[in-house]
Amino acid sequence: MSKPDELLRDIATTVESGQSNQMSLTVVAGGVVITGRLAPEALWRERVSEVLTDSARLGEFSKVFKPSERKEDPPTHLHFHLARILQGTVGIPETGGMYRVAIADVSAWTVGDFRYSDH
Repeated sequence: MSKPDELLRDIATTVESGQSNQMSLTVVAGGVVITGRLAPEALWRERVSEVLTDSARLGEFSKVFKPSERKEDPPTHLHFHLARILQGTVGIPETGGMYRVAIADVSAWTVGDFRYSDH
């Protein structure tokens, strides 16, 4: 998108304000479908930092993700946790991952996340 969707930015602003981290969202960005739950950036950064800290090979990168000072600017990115990339009949990874998507790159979206079932 050349101009980010204001409604989507309002959703991100509400998540960032700490009012909710329960918003499930599915987006299309760069032709990829990502589905999951949004988190405030600081919480997302903290969780990524924790995962990296526990890694023998990637521990040194954990400090890059430490939460920074709170910004008052409108959010520019969506921060997904428990998220999956949808491809065919599967969600990758099955357990959910941590994704950061630029709001300006979202070409379509819907409230809610998609789940696959064997039934």
